[in-house]
Amino acid sequence: WKITTSGEIASKRTMTEVVFYHLIRKPLEKALPELLEKSYERGWRVVVQAASDERVDALDAHLWTYNDANFLPHGTARDNDAALHPILLTTAEHNPNSATVRFLIDSVPMPPDAAAYDRIVLMFDGEDEDAVAVARERWTEAKAQGFAVAYWQPDEQGRWVKKA
Repeated sequence: WKITTSGEIASKRTMTEVVFYHLIRKPLEKALPELLEKSYERGWRVVVQAASDERVDALDAHLWTYNDANFLPHGTARDNDAALHPILLTTAEHNPNSATVRFLIDSVPMPPDAAAYDRIVLMFDGEDEDAVAVARERWTEAKAQGFAVAYWQPDEQGRWVKKA
């Protein structure tokens, strides 16, 4: 927080953080719900961008059934009330739910408005050489744009460990 010259309190905008999650020993279908749960618990609004409508539909179905004990409220951009969802699945670069965190899967590109987010989360399949190559390009791109970057990988027990 900072106080402006007129005495008003304004929130202090921090630099966008770009976080890379290297999916090895943990598939997207397990890792994504875990990270979305943490985001939801923190009160963050999230948009998840996938490369295809089929992927959005599969994730939509999966997020309703992945865990009988937890409820993860979400919707898709096709919903009439998309702006109300705390977690929104889409294929577009838009931000209809005013998210501050954007997840990118399936090697989708960084959005043109990346700097408008508090956090961009890139999840990539460590078993797919093309996905790893794209992630390396995104890392270079994020650093060149002056974003703070971090790299996470699961350990042998499946816990996320920050590597860079």
